[in-house]
Amino acid sequence: MSSSVVQVRVDDASRILASRICEAMGLDLPTYLRMCIAKLNQEMKIPFTMELDEKSIVSLKAGIALDSCAARAKELGIDNMTLDEINEEIATARREADERKKAEAEESGT
Repeated sequence: MSSSVVQVRVDDASRILASRICEAMGLDLPTYLRMCIAKLNQEMKIPFTMELDEKSIVSLKAGIALDSCAARAKELGIDNMTLDEINEEIATARREADERKKAEAEESGT
């Protein structure tokens, strides 16, 4: 049986998410797409559902959030900060917030 290439254009975010979902189910995206075509041809309808368990969904969402944070850090040029530098940024932000709260309390007379 001969085979042919099928190309599908999707935005990068959709492709990455679809790939991760497939990987969480033990598949790669091309295998999933071949499965869909085979079942569609067999049953002449959209044939099946596959679902992730809640733990896998949470892990997948956490990975997406982490990737989003990493991309934002790269945009800001802070993607190479050390843990000590990150902790110092957090400590500074907390000190500044405490100082603002203290100043606001003094202004309001409490």
